[in-house]
Amino acid sequence: MNIITWNVNGIRAALARKSLDWAFDRQPDLLCLQEVKARAEQLTDAHRAAISLPYAWHHAERAGYSSVATFYKKEPEQIVLGLGDPLYDIEGRVIQTVQNGFRLFNVYFPSGTRGHERVAYKLDFYARLLKLCGKLHKKGEKLILCGDFNTAHQPIDLKNAKQNKNTSGFLPEERAWVDNYLEHGFVDAFRRLYPEKVQYTWWSQVTKARERGIGWRLDYFMVSKDLLPRVRDVVIHDEIFGSDHCPVELVLEEE
Repeated sequence: MNIITWNVNGIRAALARKSLDWAFDRQPDLLCLQEVKARAEQLTDAHRAAISLPYAWHHAERAGYSSVATFYKKEPEQIVLGLGDPLYDIEGRVIQTVQNGFRLFNVYFPSGTRGHERVAYKLDFYARLLKLCGKLHKKGEKLILCGDFNTAHQPIDLKNAKQNKNTSGFLPEERAWVDNYLEHGFVDAFRRLYPEKVQYTWWSQVTKARERGIGWRLDYFMVSKDLLPRVRDVVIHDEIFGSDHCPVELVLEEE
């Protein structure tokens, strides 16, 4: 089975440009989109005609902001919107779906680029999600976290590490939270398979960074250690355009 994650930076614009045709044509078992920037009811008939899978949607209270959507072939056994904490759920950042022997979290982690207050909010979000994951792991659940983590973990994960040591997205305290996940039952599937591979998933559109090869790896699949034997590949589709992020695909063996 395959799972695709993609920060599309606005689903209505992506559908209008037919950017999502690539993803639907691959017929993924699960397609997780972040930063869709819309409510489901805002989709037009033309938008819906371009969507070939049923979906779950978690929108932000603020119009045109954040929000995530998970599309699926098979009806999940359970769908949960959010983390169960209004402080974070008002921003529409998480969908949980349970099927195929695991719980999938489609997550759009907060950005800290708008100042210290948002960095603190981002770190608290990391903590709240990890606390929930810890409880689920204790119950014996197998988890997959996918989405835009808004953090490059190691120097290999961005082009200009030294120049960005004081930039949100590569701050020591943000990177430490990625370490916390790896120390509490998770594996960065791409980095486990490709420990020395340099490949990015996000590029600044302001500076034409993609054309110049200046990017960051911000989009991840974190899988429970117990799920690692089922992981066959993680593919960063950096040849696919349509957003400032590119899609990332996880290939799993069936249970």
